[in-house]
Amino acid sequence: MPLSVYTLGLAVFALGTSEFMLSGLLPPIAADMDVSIPRAGLLISAFAVGMVVGAPVLAMATLRLPRRATLIALISVFGLGQVAGAVAPSYGWLFTSRVVSALACAGFWALGAAVAVAMVPVTQRARAMAVMIGGLSIANVLGVPAGAFLGEHFGWRSAFWTVGAASAVALAGILALIPRIPRPAELPVLRRELRIYADRQVWLAVVTTALAGGGVFCFFSYLAPLLTEVAGLSSGWVPTVLALFGTGALIGTAIGGRIADGRLFGVLLSGTVASTVLLVAAALTASAPAAVVTLAVLLGVSAFYTAPALNARMFDVAGAAPTLAAATVTASFNLGNAGGPWVGGLVIDAGFGFAATAWAGAAITALAVAGVLLAIRTHRPRPSAVVAGDGGAPGRPLEATAPGPAAPRPLGTAG
Repeated sequence: MPLSVYTLGLAVFALGTSEFMLSGLLPPIAADMDVSIPRAGLLISAFAVGMVVGAPVLAMATLRLPRRATLIALISVFGLGQVAGAVAPSYGWLFTSRVVSALACAGFWALGAAVAVAMVPVTQRARAMAVMIGGLSIANVLGVPAGAFLGEHFGWRSAFWTVGAASAVALAGILALIPRIPRPAELPVLRRELRIYADRQVWLAVVTTALAGGGVFCFFSYLAPLLTEVAGLSSGWVPTVLALFGTGALIGTAIGGRIADGRLFGVLLSGTVASTVLLVAAALTASAPAAVVTLAVLLGVSAFYTAPALNARMFDVAGAAPTLAAATVTASFNLGNAGGPWVGGLVIDAGFGFAATAWAGAAITALAVAGVLLAIRTHRPRPSAVVAGDGGAPGRPLEATAPGPAAPRPLGTAG
């Protein structure tokens, strides 16, 4: 795996910490900004909506711009967004800073994912995406719990300042380690890439990805108040449980990334089913601290075990449009990240309590299971295609064959 792919994964660590750290900061933010916890939870949805809009828009806007310079600009804007959040005098200011940061994050994710996939053979796409998703997993292991710890002891604003500093480190890494990427002989054509949206399989992949992520984050976004108000744990336990969730996510990413290239549909089906079962179990045992902590770890495993396969599936069905494929899968995950917390907030506001977010999440992931089954049923092998990337060896464009996955086999065999 090229070192540059790992460099992108390190940058994603800063992005992922900012995206997910509010799960451990909602109570202090709500108290400081004098808003309810569900309204503070909308800050998570705001970031996700910014990602949904920003990923395809910025991917199209930067389609013909130099890749390295664009990555540098996007990580710089993201870092400034963290600073703006740290000094936010009001909820509206903080909300706006989250949207701006999300737009930059979305652009970086979409471009970075396209570059990472272009730099490896087709048979290593899921592994390349696993490296980038690994940045998110490590963010959950280290960054998110650290943000909760800082919020507990030094105020929630300190977490934003720390992510701003991490963004500066990521910028330095990109400047030092990402080489200038030569423009391909044939520049991407927007009209050609937009053709992927005429494919029903692309839209099925979008819906399935959004549902798989949305169900998990319907529950995870309100994990901190559930731990303290339902399970009866002290607030000091929140960073530890978030770290355990992140550890599970790291394990899931490592396992899923290794086997998804050969067993794509098997990973998708087993992962979404597992998440559904775990969410039901969490709803039934929400008042038992040991059970909730254990299930949080296992949910981290199942959610991130599925993520590399969801990414790889999008690149498979998107054909010869790798840039918009990356943008589309980023937007798809964040449709779930936006919708999940929103649904969870509705459930809480309706008076059903924090534990009910697990029931709602299970209903959403059950729909994801149905989406996977439909994809298996309607899947057809695609002819090989040659796509031009711009992340190959210095001095020449990359050409990578991009066949679709093999026809699905019985569950448990290669997907």
